[in-house]
Amino acid sequence: MASGNRIRVTHAGALPRSPDLAKLVWAKGNGTPYDEAELQRRLDDELSATIRRQVDIGIDSINDGELSKTSFTQYCASRISGYEAHPYDASRDPAPLSIGARDIKKFREYFANGHAKFVTLDPPKMTYICTGPLRYVGHAELQADLQRFKDALASVDYTEAYVPANSPGTIEHWLRNQYYGSEEEFVEAVADTMREEYKAIIDAGFRLQIDDPDLPDGWLMYPDMSVADYRKYARLRANALNHALRGLPREKIRLHVCWGSFHGPHSDDIPLKDIADIIFSVCASEYSIEASNPAHEHEWAVFEKAKVPDGAALIPGVVGHCTDFIENPELVAQRLIRYAKLVGRDNVMAGTDCGMGPRVKDPKICWAKFEAMVAGARLAEKQLWAKGSSAARAKPAAKKAAKKVAKQKAAKKAPARKAKAKAKKAKKKARR
Repeated sequence: MASGNRIRVTHAGALPRSPDLAKLVWAKGNGTPYDEAELQRRLDDELSATIRRQVDIGIDSINDGELSKTSFTQYCASRISGYEAHPYDASRDPAPLSIGARDIKKFREYFANGHAKFVTLDPPKMTYICTGPLRYVGHAELQADLQRFKDALASVDYTEAYVPANSPGTIEHWLRNQYYGSEEEFVEAVADTMREEYKAIIDAGFRLQIDDPDLPDGWLMYPDMSVADYRKYARLRANALNHALRGLPREKIRLHVCWGSFHGPHSDDIPLKDIADIIFSVCASEYSIEASNPAHEHEWAVFEKAKVPDGAALIPGVVGHCTDFIENPELVAQRLIRYAKLVGRDNVMAGTDCGMGPRVKDPKICWAKFEAMVAGARLAEKQLWAKGSSAARAKPAAKKAAKKVAKQKAAKKAPARKAKAKAKKAKKKARR
């Protein structure tokens, strides 16, 4: 949250890496030959440079750029046991889930022509089926990542460091159950498995960021679901995530949600107002929410009614990846001030819609967007903490709402109080 009349700045996760490092990381993830010593050397060098770049730009809450990870699927698949993987066979395997399912119904030609990054009409290459009890087996890989991050941080002066980890609901996008007796039992088993990673990150001294695009984008995978049915679906996953986070310090947990962040129409994303309460039911102290693109920028108005949990910070995306245009710092400041007026200036951080590195077309654009975000945060501070400014005097929407309710209650009680006072006066007069 704000510290010393400042708006803190962070981002959602994935950062640029060199083509050479990307080839090595993907070769490892795909199980093809690669040079392990060269991979380690490049990870060390590029991590140090990535950390330094974030600090120099002015990012307050930094991360490792997720440089050692491939996709959500491969990264988690390498750390979990209890499933079988085989080439996808449409004749025997469950139909694959797609976060583009709702848009594909309307814009099939768009996807057929390959316009959407991360979403295609092609069948998956592999199918992952849970066939036994799930176990976390990624301890060595996780500890290597955490130790490398610690070592690289030792040479810089930074405010806070965080490490992202995938959510149970998002793992369900690719892991299909044929072992556990019910949907609830399966989701809880995934949660218990990932809990080991969550706890290890916090125990290592880092803030834990749960990447949970599933809370909004699960809606996109089931195009025939109603909002009421989806809320049941989402609440089950939120409860499972809370099960995984049980006993862990809330103040060390951040939740990041988005609507899949694929480049496409996003014509039928579920409105934030329909799931905001479920998002805020997750035990976290910071909530990072996609908010800067044409499909979701208007949803700042949700916070005229929605209440951020007490003691928690809202991190709206104030720069995004849906375009390679660099946001003007004035626009970033306007976005931050808009949120600050609704939830309180001390309860807002600046963030991004999703991981920028793999989504913009050039690494320099990613870093330029970060620079614009920091500059915009500094502009917003001048207005939010300016003496006598309306922004500085603005109260969070929740406080305004509470004050309004109190006035309404007082108004309802007023006639009764007047009648009571009148009766008391008459009684006193009668005694005389």
